[in-house]
Order: sequence, then C-alpha cells, then structure tokens
Amino acid sequence: MENIAILGSTGSIGCNALQVIKLHKEKYKVFALTANENIDLLAQQCVEFEPHFAIALNQEANQKLKKNLLALNSKTIVLEGDESLDWIASHKDTNTVISAIVGAAGLKPTMAAANSGKKILLANKETLVMAGELFVKAVNHSKATLIPIDSEHNAILQVLPQNKKMNYKSNGIRKILLTASGGPFRTFSKEELLLVTPKEALRHPNWVMGKKITIDSATMMNKGLEIIEAFWLFDIPASDIEVIIHPQSIIHSLVEYIDGSTLAQLGNPDMRTPIAYALSHPERIESGVLGLDLIKTKKLDFEAPDLNKFPCLGLAYKALDMGHNAPTVLNAANEVAVDAFLNESIRFNQIAELIEFCMDTIKSEPLVSIDTVLDVDKKTRYLALSWIDSHKLSA
Repeated sequence: MENIAILGSTGSIGCNALQVIKLHKEKYKVFALTANENIDLLAQQCVEFEPHFAIALNQEANQKLKKNLLALNSKTIVLEGDESLDWIASHKDTNTVISAIVGAAGLKPTMAAANSGKKILLANKETLVMAGELFVKAVNHSKATLIPIDSEHNAILQVLPQNKKMNYKSNGIRKILLTASGGPFRTFSKEELLLVTPKEALRHPNWVMGKKITIDSATMMNKGLEIIEAFWLFDIPASDIEVIIHPQSIIHSLVEYIDGSTLAQLGNPDMRTPIAYALSHPERIESGVLGLDLIKTKKLDFEAPDLNKFPCLGLAYKALDMGHNAPTVLNAANEVAVDAFLNESIRFNQIAELIEFCMDTIKSEPLVSIDTVLDVDKKTRYLALSWIDSHKLSA
C-alpha cells in the first residue's frame, strides 16, 4: 500500500488525483490532504478518504476545518503551523507526495519531499522555475523519484525509452516539442489584446483549471514556465525546446529523435491520464478516461506561436539565457502581475511589461540556497507591487 500526501487537494490536480486513487484503493492510501481555504471541499475529502492528517494553510479556515471534522466524527488529525506542510511531505510514512499547490507556496514542502527521498509527482511548476538547480540537486542527492504530472512533460516521459535516464543525452533526442492550445486569445490581434478582460481570459477553450494557471495559459506564460521545467527535467538546452500551437490539445507533446522519428503522446484533454501514469510509472493503470476517438477528432492543426502578441513566451527563454535568479524573478513578477490583472489593477498587456521590468531591474546573482531563492522572490514581489502602484489602469 502506497501512502500518498496531496499538497493542494482541493484544486484541479488534487481533485483529479483523488478520482484516480478512488479507482485503486487496493494500491493507494491517502495519508494527508492539504488546501488553502476551501474548507467545505477539504472536509468532504477527509470524510471520504480518511487521511491521517489534514491542514488548511489559512489559519481561520483551519480552525473551521477542525470544528467541521469534529462534528462529522472524523478521525483525521488537523495540523497547525507554517511548517506542517514540510512535516507532512517528509513524514516517514509518506511514500508519495503529489505537489499540486499553485505558486511559490509549494516550493518549501516540495523541497522537503526531495530532501527526504520521496516519490514526487510534480504539478507545482514554480519549484523547478524558482529553484531548478537546487531542486534537481536535492532529488539526485537523496535518490528521490521525480515524475512530472503536467500533461506536456508527462507526455514526453511517456515517449522516452523507459530503461534509460530521463534526459536527452542518453536517449538520442534532437529536440522536444511542447504543444500549446494557444489559449482563448489565439486568434486575437495585438490591438484586441489590449482590451481583454479577466472574465474573457478565464474562458479556456479546452481545459478546466484554476484561475492563475488559466491566465498563464492566456498569456502563454504557462508554456514559458513549462520550457523552464523541461530544461531541468530532461537536461536539455533551451535551444532544443520548441513550442508549437495545437488548438485541439490532443497531442500533448512530441519528441524528435536523431534518426528523424518523431513520437507523440495523444489523448483526450483530461488530467487524470497523466496523473494515473505518474502514480503507476512505468506501468499503466485505469484512469477513468475514455480512449481517443480519432474519427471524431477529424483533424489536428499546428501553427507557430506569435512572440509579438505573446511576449511572455519569449521572456521565459530570456530568463533561461540570463540564468542565476532570472527565472525566480520571472515567476514572482508573473504571480503578482496575474493577481493584479484579475483584480483589474493592470491590463492584460501590462503583465509582460511588468515581468520584463523586474527581470531587467533585479540584480543577477546565483541561487546558493532556498533562503536566497525566497529572498529574491520577496524582493521581486515588492518591486512588482511598486510598479503596479505607478501604472494602475494605464494604457
């Protein structure tokens, strides 16, 4: 029986993971569940899956969770304190950690899992974006297992030879191709993008996701973050990572080999598929997802991304080229910018402007520890908020 801790159980990834686990109760036991403040759903999950531990990061919500579970006669222990996530992620009885917390908040507990040699199913992009070198070193040092849940990186993993290391040098890879839906504004002109609203940006054509990742998809920063992830996951240079627009979201990514072969992983756009593969890797288990109907699909379209309309994609390549703390700055500035856009403090086009300003302003320095990463993150957020104060609702 594999004990699983889900960090971020009430989000899209967490809920889908629980659906897959529910199909395989003989294999997997939910050991711990965490959320931010969606207490009603977290309480329901605790009653259904009976984890040993649970925690809500919002203190007020956590007290409410305690009362709710007590009234429901739940045996789940509700933890308290800022270090509880790290404690759960590194607990001796935790075998697998599903890192599904959105944003920088997922960094420390995911690092704790890495340092403890856990099997890590990674959906938290920010861990690799903010601290890729430190995180990979921790994984290798402790001999932890790292498996991506992102549909794109999971797709790459699925078409790599399974008897070799997860990197391009030992697999005869020429390049990898990350597919992108193009988001809701793929066909918009640059002028039309100036006027888009948060409500419009939250209407993703293919995927149902949280607000932050949905806005990232609209700006194509989501794909930019995935470029940085791929750089660290597969030990492949940025010049060999290509992004292609594929509106149907049927091909989740491709790998081109040196012999001219290109292998792709196809499937319906449903996160249960990569989650199931990550849980059972290198075997396969039932995910609850129907097989792909190629006749109904009819056609697959592809086009090159427009970096002029979607500059966030280019900023991700720029961050990798700059190295050191630049990806950390990019991530922090993006989180602040997305929040400001959702609150209608800045316009859609200003998201990229703010990110580039922070990348060009924050001094470049190597990341020698997690404390250094968090310090850069803090400085960037302060700078970004100052920029927003002076640019609110400007054209």
